[in-house]
Amino acid sequence: MVLASVPAEYYLVLSAAVFCTGLFGILTRENALMFLMSVELMLNAANINLVAFAFFWQNVTGQVFALFTMALAAAEVAIGIGIILVVYRNFEGVDVTEATTLKW
Repeated sequence: MVLASVPAEYYLVLSAAVFCTGLFGILTRENALMFLMSVELMLNAANINLVAFAFFWQNVTGQVFALFTMALAAAEVAIGIGIILVVYRNFEGVDVTEATTLKW
């Protein structure tokens, strides 16, 4: 028997709000650090869904996937910060619209 005091819809609404905030940040920001933070918000929204559904279905699979997503997010941040440092050294800023000159 599941004793859930918070309905599943609340978790889904929270996840949708966090995901939309991240999507808005990706579409409107030009700063690469804000871009990375927005991607992290979107990954966290997916994690909220995975953990919420794992709780309500009494299954551990969603929590395991959430752990893998967190590991993926950590690797993404490490590589992303390395790329941002290279862009900052070459262009003296982290504006993602200036990096188009790196093309062939």
